[in-house]
Amino acid sequence: MTGEVKKVVLAYSGGLDTSVILKWLQTEYDCEVVTFTADLGQGEELEPARAKAEMLGVREIYIEDLREEFVRDFVFPMFRANALYEGAYLLGTSIARPLIAKRQIEIAAETGADAVSHGSTGKGNDQVRYELSYYALNPDVHVIAPWREWDLDSRTRLIDFAEKHQIPIAKDKRGEAPFSVDANLLHISAEGKALEDPWHEPDEFVFSRTVAPEEAPDRPTYVEVQFEHGDAVAVDGEPLSPAALLTRLNDLAGANGVGRLDLVEGRFVGMKSRGVYETPGGTVLLAAHRGIESITLDRGAMHLKDELMPRYAELIYNGFWFSPERRMLQAAIDESQRAVSGTVRLKLYKGSVSVVGRQSPNSLYSLEHVTFEEDTVYDQRDAQGFIKLNALRLRLLHRQGR
Repeated sequence: MTGEVKKVVLAYSGGLDTSVILKWLQTEYDCEVVTFTADLGQGEELEPARAKAEMLGVREIYIEDLREEFVRDFVFPMFRANALYEGAYLLGTSIARPLIAKRQIEIAAETGADAVSHGSTGKGNDQVRYELSYYALNPDVHVIAPWREWDLDSRTRLIDFAEKHQIPIAKDKRGEAPFSVDANLLHISAEGKALEDPWHEPDEFVFSRTVAPEEAPDRPTYVEVQFEHGDAVAVDGEPLSPAALLTRLNDLAGANGVGRLDLVEGRFVGMKSRGVYETPGGTVLLAAHRGIESITLDRGAMHLKDELMPRYAELIYNGFWFSPERRMLQAAIDESQRAVSGTVRLKLYKGSVSVVGRQSPNSLYSLEHVTFEEDTVYDQRDAQGFIKLNALRLRLLHRQGR
């Protein structure tokens, strides 16, 4: 492999896997490694990653706070679409990968690197998400996926490699991990190991961002979310930046046990997998956004959005964020959001979130038209012709015995 690659930008967490990958790249490819660690709100101290990279001889180390860009340019556009994969998953891991990949490609250009690398395995979705994004942004980039190349195919072999090369190993890494975790500001996921049997309920220790609904407060929490053009801009009347707003909703929802999901999903690579997700703020944000759309979006626009949503969600899940079809759908979705402004009031209670109020200067809700009391704007006799015209084809079919 010597000579094929001169410098590679590695998506680096500082954990066992990516630390082994860092050293493996140095030894197997005989190349310089640039590490990139993104702060997406995972809630972990990132400076240890810098220290470990320095110890391993890395000269160019990037650690960047991307929380605002993550929420503003990736999470919020996705939530304008009310995106749910397979009707349930809020795409917390999926939506983070294109941002990491984008920054890796930018750093490669800045540092003169000719390759990029990630730590995703050959069984999962993330390898696809990273690499589709890499190639969309730099068609000629060299991609190195160690899990598809090396023979370190077990935890024991990884640890042996780490010890051979004097890579520090956290004590809990010396045993078999109970499950794998991925986290960012939108969600935290757990999968694998103890969670692989979909029949067994996850233990309470799996959850870290939400209290158990049974242990949540006995009194509901009310929260108001204000929207402008489809994006949340304030909580309880306080204007907040995108990342600060999602953080606030995470705290409120997590304290009320909102946002847990136990899902068996169909991976893009073909197999089914079981994931346990916590998306507290996102769960509230989705309910709030649908609440404000209910009074500001025309029926036709709303129903068309709902038809487009599964395709849009699938594109994100499968890694096609930078595809022309995702951009086309995004343009249509964003057009629908021009009048989606106003405030939604929600009730959080023991794992549930309910919309209990909504108001907007652009409201299409007309009390004059829907009231059961006497009105002067709607002639109920008009409905007779409307019904007969819609029934015409049904009547003709019946007369034909069909």
